[in-house]
Amino acid sequence: MDRDRDYHNSYGGAGGGGYDGGHRRMAGRRPVTDYGSTMVQWMRHRRPRYKGGFILEAERPSASYVVDMLPPAARLDKAVDTIPAKHIHQSWNKNRHPINIVRWTPEGRRCLTGSSSGEFTLWNGMAFNFETIMQAHDSAIRAAAYSHSEDWLISADQDGVVKYWQPNFNNVKAIQAHSDPIRDIAFSPNDAKFITACDDATLKIFNFAAGTEESTLTGHNWDAKSVDWHPTKGLIVSGSKDHQVKLWDPRTGRCLTSLHGHKNTVARTAFEPTRGQLLATCARDQTARVFDLRMMRDVCLLRGHEKDISTLTWHPFHTSLLTTGGSDGSIFHYLLDEPNSPPGVIPSIPAYDHPDSSNAPAQTIYPAHRIQYAHEFAVWSLSWHPLGHILASGSNDRATHFWTRPRPGDTKYSSDEWHVGKAAAEAQGTWDRRGARRSMREEEEQEFEDEVEGLVDQKMPAKQPILPGLPGLTAAPTITRDGTSTGGAQIRQQSQLPGMPGFPAGSAPPNRIAKMDPSEFAALMAEGKLPVPSPFGGAGQGIPPPPPNFDFSKLPPGMLPPAFQLPPGFPPMPPPSFNGPGLQAMGTDGGGAGSIRRRAPLPSQQESLMMEQRQGKYRIAR
Repeated sequence: MDRDRDYHNSYGGAGGGGYDGGHRRMAGRRPVTDYGSTMVQWMRHRRPRYKGGFILEAERPSASYVVDMLPPAARLDKAVDTIPAKHIHQSWNKNRHPINIVRWTPEGRRCLTGSSSGEFTLWNGMAFNFETIMQAHDSAIRAAAYSHSEDWLISADQDGVVKYWQPNFNNVKAIQAHSDPIRDIAFSPNDAKFITACDDATLKIFNFAAGTEESTLTGHNWDAKSVDWHPTKGLIVSGSKDHQVKLWDPRTGRCLTSLHGHKNTVARTAFEPTRGQLLATCARDQTARVFDLRMMRDVCLLRGHEKDISTLTWHPFHTSLLTTGGSDGSIFHYLLDEPNSPPGVIPSIPAYDHPDSSNAPAQTIYPAHRIQYAHEFAVWSLSWHPLGHILASGSNDRATHFWTRPRPGDTKYSSDEWHVGKAAAEAQGTWDRRGARRSMREEEEQEFEDEVEGLVDQKMPAKQPILPGLPGLTAAPTITRDGTSTGGAQIRQQSQLPGMPGFPAGSAPPNRIAKMDPSEFAALMAEGKLPVPSPFGGAGQGIPPPPPNFDFSKLPPGMLPPAFQLPPGFPPMPPPSFNGPGLQAMGTDGGGAGSIRRRAPLPSQQESLMMEQRQGKYRIAR
């Protein structure tokens, strides 16, 4: 199946009228990373593990073995073949903001990013092109997590608000969980509860269905920066600015133990998702540690970073592959079963092989692969594709990068600008500055075209009860009381329709009306002889005389009092009418202060199909 896409308006290549002095790129094709062929290859030839697992020839470093590539799930004993050392794409929005959260959707078709502007952006999981964007939060998105059932997404922001999202990104609930920024969020193994970590130094457990707080875990002496729930057990881990890693019992809210392995702020804590026997932590002391829950001690000390470590992630299949991201933009990959000690350093002995394993020092592990220039600024989030073949990274440099394993026989990746830097790569001839700028402009043009096609401007209505069938109309008109009348507050009705005024908000009514008897006032109102206060000010003045041949029918409703009788000779006024769902007469300019640029969520495939069937399409099975 051809998944390439043509772009006819991108710049570069041959032609005229482009950016670089008359260069215009011909209609090209976007490269894609398709995992279908490797999955089919594995499913056709795999066997049970007790029979050997696989019958094909072993992969060798030659380009002819590209057709024999296998997914990570087929090589559980070879984590080194899964290390994502090759850069394949970088994506950014038209309006760039730091990327705080990167999450793959459960089915792996899209990659979700959350930015400091409160926006969700979806990128295609194969071609990495823009798909859609929406304003998810009013402040910076700080945390997001998918449920284990793959039916829900929860996200948290700088204001302490947690929102529930369906797979089609329909927001169904929002709760004020904290008053301070939420730094991390995690689901329980059965998705019945979730926990949040906040800058107020507390952890809160919420009932997911009810959206209510069940318990608060206190014990940290400073901001709680990270939290994770064990994949199968009732065990919670949290990291804080007080340099401590704590394990909690979610049933009783009691702190089970505190781990004092770090000397600075703990940035990230994560349980190993496959077996759940290991716990990884990273901190701003330039180290990461791996704890064995069975021994309740650190067994691995990960070194190599020259700056603070800001995040880490486990591989979904390989329990020995751990990836970290640094505040200097570097990404390091560690193999826990290979020390990879640099020359001149004596490898340390694993705690498991030591005669006194409880008192043995942690084994020092060095990176199996380094991507020193992966980003220009701090890496905030890392996320693996559900199949484990692509790693997505989000950074403070406002870009989302995608990484994968190099093809057999590919050796050029180790000398590109991501590994040795732009200056060194340009000196080696593996990177062209002018060509890179032209390529970046081409990619920007492609991303901008995709974003223009996917964006939808819509007005955000006020958060009030609405009338069924009439979007934007509140259930009841707004009634305000002036308090200017001695005989009772003067009632004024405000119209809820944009662009249509209500009754005039003039100055105080004349004194003779305020002192009038209520029965006389009602009689004058019924006869239409009551003078209306001037909207131009001046108490006691009525409406100024109209110009000659003035058409009162052009006045909007509400400008004249009830039962008002037109003088003889004037054309009659048309009755008020509403155009139903269209309401074309109101606020179509979109220039008011309440007009906010918003993006539409993804449409549901089932809803779209039902809409087409209502029009008589797709009713006959082919």
